[in-house]
Amino acid sequence: MKTTMNSLKEMVDVNTIIGDPVQSPDGLVIIPVSKISFGFASGGSEFNKIMEVQEGGITEDKIPFGGGSGAGVSVQPVGFIVAGNNQIKLLTVDEGNTALSNLFDFMSKLADNIQQSVKKNKVNDNSSNLDNVQNPT
Repeated sequence: MKTTMNSLKEMVDVNTIIGDPVQSPDGLVIIPVSKISFGFASGGSEFNKIMEVQEGGITEDKIPFGGGSGAGVSVQPVGFIVAGNNQIKLLTVDEGNTALSNLFDFMSKLADNIQQSVKKNKVNDNSSNLDNVQNPT
């Protein structure tokens, strides 16, 4: 039990909660922040004594033992600290959502914004072409 608890203690330290910083190409520093949960359980029991006869007629009392143990660790991302451009922001990961689903949401919003920009440019180009046809210089 002592060995297992020492192993858990080594696994869960401040570097696991506040991750190593990552620098992006545009100069921002991103630091992951995680929530860690762990648990440990063990148990055992002893049964009635058994008398065992050995060579020479010596009897020995033996006590059967049964036991087991288990442990678990869970690491969940909570958010990211983003530092750069004279600002520090905490971007949180919503409860119940994963980082991957947040990435997909961001990508769909980005695609929608690009489509809207392209449509606006087409409308502006068409209106300027109509102005040139109606008012030739």
